[in-house]
Amino acid sequence: MISAGLLRVRAKLGAGSLEAIEVDLQRPAVTKLFHGRSPEVVVKLVPSLYTICAQAQTVAACTALALAADEPLPAVDDASLWIETLHENLWRLLLDWPPALGLPPAQAEFITWRTTRLGGNCAEQTRRLLDDTLYELAEKGLEKLVDRDSQVDAARAAPGLAPEDWLGAWRDTGEPPMVRLAKPSLRAAYQARIDDVERSVAALLTGARFPLASAGGGGWGVAQTHTARGILTHAVHLDAGKVVSYRVRAPTDAFFSDAATLSSLLETRRFGSLEEARQVLVQAILALDPCVPYELELSDA
Repeated sequence: MISAGLLRVRAKLGAGSLEAIEVDLQRPAVTKLFHGRSPEVVVKLVPSLYTICAQAQTVAACTALALAADEPLPAVDDASLWIETLHENLWRLLLDWPPALGLPPAQAEFITWRTTRLGGNCAEQTRRLLDDTLYELAEKGLEKLVDRDSQVDAARAAPGLAPEDWLGAWRDTGEPPMVRLAKPSLRAAYQARIDDVERSVAALLTGARFPLASAGGGGWGVAQTHTARGILTHAVHLDAGKVVSYRVRAPTDAFFSDAATLSSLLETRRFGSLEEARQVLVQAILALDPCVPYELELSDA
């Protein structure tokens, strides 16, 4: 079994603020397993290797590989992708965020939703979950966060899908572009989760297409799609029908490429104790939501 990776976060509390924040994101070289393989083999491997957001990972992989091989694009099960996004967002909002804010998790409600979400009426079930549980819990969560940021700001517009730009940079330099992403505040990141749940429910009700964009041909293919954490990119270069290069860029890779994004969420904060600093640091990591386990080391300077 191949590990998904590990994130280590280190920081020191000095004079009431966090300093010397460091992140160390360790990712296994999973895509090397694809080199020399046919697209058919890669398609079978992807969902077993990338188990978080597995459907989005598979759709992006299939689309990129089809473009590179000059084959018709695969069919997309839009409803399943919206439900997958709901699952990831509701997990965070009902199970992970409440304890981070000193609130009880809605575990029973989430389990009920999870066991029935594939029964054909996910939109209606989710709407009931919103009305009966999530909105009340979110109101309490936002009250906990209201004094934790300099202002009540709206989430910045998420970057759009731009596979043509990504493909151009990769073909020209041999390396994919690394885009640094930023969340404007803990409160805005929390609110963005709620907004994403509402968008997903509306999309299920209207039968909307799931966001997916692609570019390529002649041996090259790039596909980008949305996930609950942000934009996911799969890129492939084929030669003689075999993979010679493959890249996967998940939101975690952008958020934790260095400590800048995490530091930006904490730079104006002041803390009266090590425990208070730890609580807010955990909230900041949760706001960026790494798709790998993390270890936290916090000490007095």
